[in-house]
Amino acid sequence: MSNQPEQRFDIQRIYTKNISLESPNSPDVFKNMQNPDISVQLSNDSENLEGDIFEVRLRVTLTAEYGEKKTMFLAEVEQAGIFELGGFTDEQLEHMKGAYCPNILFPYVRETLDNLVVRAGFPPVILAPINFDAIFAHRRAQLAEEAANSAETDA
Repeated sequence: MSNQPEQRFDIQRIYTKNISLESPNSPDVFKNMQNPDISVQLSNDSENLEGDIFEVRLRVTLTAEYGEKKTMFLAEVEQAGIFELGGFTDEQLEHMKGAYCPNILFPYVRETLDNLVVRAGFPPVILAPINFDAIFAHRRAQLAEEAANSAETDA
């Protein structure tokens, strides 16, 4: 038998925390809706609510521009979930909050953004799947490199 605590994972709730859409150039924007340049920004964070209970948040912002950098629309969704994450090592817990839970939240964000954009009168925007595991690993490598560089300059 192992002395390692049993790992517990439970989704207690998934909800939309914040949502917004701006279309500053409406109705003129509807005259020229071909080939917009779409940029996607995403971020995630978490907060310990109590014991092994965490709120994990995923924010995605879509910006569509046309012509000479005129904004077609700016859509933003912050999706959150309350998760029980118990019995994990610190490293495993960081991975759960930084990659595993955002992977669970992303389909909700994708559907909400698509619905929001279509209801605003624009063509659907289908976000490609995002590899949060790769993003998490890349972020960890960057932090390790920054720490190493900081240690070198302090020496």
